[in-house]
Amino acid sequence: MIITAAQFTARPCDVDANVARMAGFVTEAGERGAALVVFPELAVTGYELPQIAADPDRLAFAPDDPRLAPVRQACAAAGVAAVVNCAGRSAAGPTITSYVYGPDGALLTRYDKQHVTDSERAAGFAPGTADGRFTLGQVAFGLAICFDAHFPELAARAAADGCRVLLASSLYSKGAGAEERVAIFPALARDHGLHVLLANHTGPAGPYDACGLSAVWSPDGGVLAEASATAPGLVPADVLS
Repeated sequence: MIITAAQFTARPCDVDANVARMAGFVTEAGERGAALVVFPELAVTGYELPQIAADPDRLAFAPDDPRLAPVRQACAAAGVAAVVNCAGRSAAGPTITSYVYGPDGALLTRYDKQHVTDSERAAGFAPGTADGRFTLGQVAFGLAICFDAHFPELAARAAADGCRVLLASSLYSKGAGAEERVAIFPALARDHGLHVLLANHTGPAGPYDACGLSAVWSPDGGVLAEASATAPGLVPADVLS
């Protein structure tokens, strides 16, 4: 099974432009034989916390939001599943959410980030309370969103539940963020016997300058595929062959 991370520079709060680009990545992933494509944290809007918090009616999304339809349609046309990260809606306020659409474009699952950062909480984002799981091609996947990966018990639960791959939609910046990426993700793979995929932004992302370097690690912690620090594009890896 080929899985792929997609890294790019999201346009701040330009939903239509970002979704169109994501739909293009889904189409390209299908052309390259991938079964799944994963997008970075808040890829639909960019990591624009103040703007989302100030206007959640416009910048937070239900899974069937018509503005996300180009991605769902691309999934169905290409036969590719997609992990689409955006601001979600909940009774407690906006969430940072991964919607997983299957190869027919239908919703497979929703996962809300459990470990929101202090700045996300201060902006009004509510934490999730349940783990994210879905199955594709008889392979079980677990979901994480950025800071979630800093809590190894999340990966441990995924492995205990029979997941073989952990997918992390994230934002890591240059400098300290890049160092965290190197310290955390190979260890998660090695310590829990999982394939681990990181989908990261590149370039400006809210107040950060993202480091790119989206990657896939094998269960021994080795790098199977890695993007550059600056170039947008897909990072495919053949896992579980």
